[in-house]
Amino acid sequence: MVLLVLCSQYLSEVGLPFPNWSKGRGFSWSKVFVFKLFPVLIAVCVSWGLCWILTLTDHLPQEDHARTDLRLNIIHDSPWFRLPYPCQWGLPVVSVAGVMGMLAGVVASIVESIGDYYACAKLAGAPPPPKHAINRGIWIEGVGTILSGLFGTGSGTTSYSQNVGAIGVTRVGSRRVVQYSAAIMLVCGVVGKIGALFIVIPEPIIGGIFCIVFAMITSVGLSSLQYVNLNSSRNLFVIGFSLFFGLALPRWMQRPENANVIATSLPVLDQVLSVLLRTSMFVGGFLGFVLDNTIPGTDEERGMVLWRQQLKVKPDEVQCDNKASFCYDLPVGMDTIMRYQWTKFVPIMPTFIGWGAISRRIRHSPSTKV
Repeated sequence: MVLLVLCSQYLSEVGLPFPNWSKGRGFSWSKVFVFKLFPVLIAVCVSWGLCWILTLTDHLPQEDHARTDLRLNIIHDSPWFRLPYPCQWGLPVVSVAGVMGMLAGVVASIVESIGDYYACAKLAGAPPPPKHAINRGIWIEGVGTILSGLFGTGSGTTSYSQNVGAIGVTRVGSRRVVQYSAAIMLVCGVVGKIGALFIVIPEPIIGGIFCIVFAMITSVGLSSLQYVNLNSSRNLFVIGFSLFFGLALPRWMQRPENANVIATSLPVLDQVLSVLLRTSMFVGGFLGFVLDNTIPGTDEERGMVLWRQQLKVKPDEVQCDNKASFCYDLPVGMDTIMRYQWTKFVPIMPTFIGWGAISRRIRHSPSTKV
């Protein structure tokens, strides 16, 4: 944690000399801001090396989680190459209780993902994501979850808040980083020895990194409150009660003596309610949504006016690369998409005009019969 804070905050503007050579200028020196670009990597490698030295010199107890030799058998037992395939553990088993329980988790995940999209755009300096980009993100997560179920991973696919926090720590918001990371994870999933190498990273190192990254994503989420009037007692009640109860109720529900506190005589409903009430982001988000939309308050007081203003971005402010394409356009095929009119009605296409505009078009169409 000390290394990560030191590199990302105190040494972020310190550049290290790096030699380079070009035909025109010849040999020269340039500054590379290593601490700003790789604070997480530096912190993990140095801490990992320190844990290895303490393990090698036997300064750590045998069962200490910081030892680097606790899970070395994973590297030995893992195969060099293994190609996953669908239904490798057998055909999926579908039940009503299982579907409803997972559906509750998926709904909470969708709410979290929408917040992650806005937080990621804010940290990366991009404009707020439009509707079609949010739709496309949720759609891709759904496709990923279906594939995860077929491959038998036991967990769904969703946006990871810690990665959004990593953008804030490293100040690097590039698609290339995500693409290279995806390639590395594919290699780790296929080449067992490489994937096992990351598993043996001591747990205290991962915990220390998460402490900093979670702090960043928390602060980014709270920064959205800048649009509301925090001098209003109404807003203070909505924020305070949603945050506190969203933390308190799930903790109370997770206690062993409260495992069977929900008994509606319907097992499926009991499971759904238990999953929902154990999810902090659902409880807090649901309370905030209900209270903010039911307690009387003006649009200025609720922050809706300022929020709508910051969503209005000029086209020349969202150009992100040399091709002058918009940030949330597809990387290829935009000319083809723009050529067809039916793409305006597909929610995941960049040309999507919104359901409100579609309903108005249908209502005012001359061919519409009453």
